[in-house]
Amino acid sequence: MNYKHTQIGYLMLVVTLAVLMLFAWVYIMTSAEPPSADSGTNFAVTTIMTLILFILASFGSLQVIIDGEYLRIKFGYGIYQKKFSLNDVMSAKTAKNHWYYGWGIKGWLWPKMWIYNVSGFDAVEIKLKNGKTYRIGTDEPKKLEQAILHSIK
Repeated sequence: MNYKHTQIGYLMLVVTLAVLMLFAWVYIMTSAEPPSADSGTNFAVTTIMTLILFILASFGSLQVIIDGEYLRIKFGYGIYQKKFSLNDVMSAKTAKNHWYYGWGIKGWLWPKMWIYNVSGFDAVEIKLKNGKTYRIGTDEPKKLEQAILHSIK
């Protein structure tokens, strides 16, 4: 069974926009001052601000794709991607993440698992045959669970 869904992380997009506005304000305020002798510092600061915005924007969405062989996840425009062979997936079930699990990519020691999430608390927990556990955040957990279960049979 093929499946493709993209969940938008609206809060992350708002945070990215707010940081962009902050950086624009800082840039405008510093350009109003007389130029300093150290232009390398200005370049470094601009580069760091651009890198921060690039990373924030990369977590604005989470796409989940199931094709004939793999369960794939991709954050934003693809700076982080992961794929799981459907042959390695032992089980899938809907789950609720605790609020303190947060958003983004997280590794937890207890329970030992990796979490991939951009918004909300709904997820699908998959267990692999090697014993590893992963949670994939989604705004349609039942559909994703059914798609995984149908694909691993």
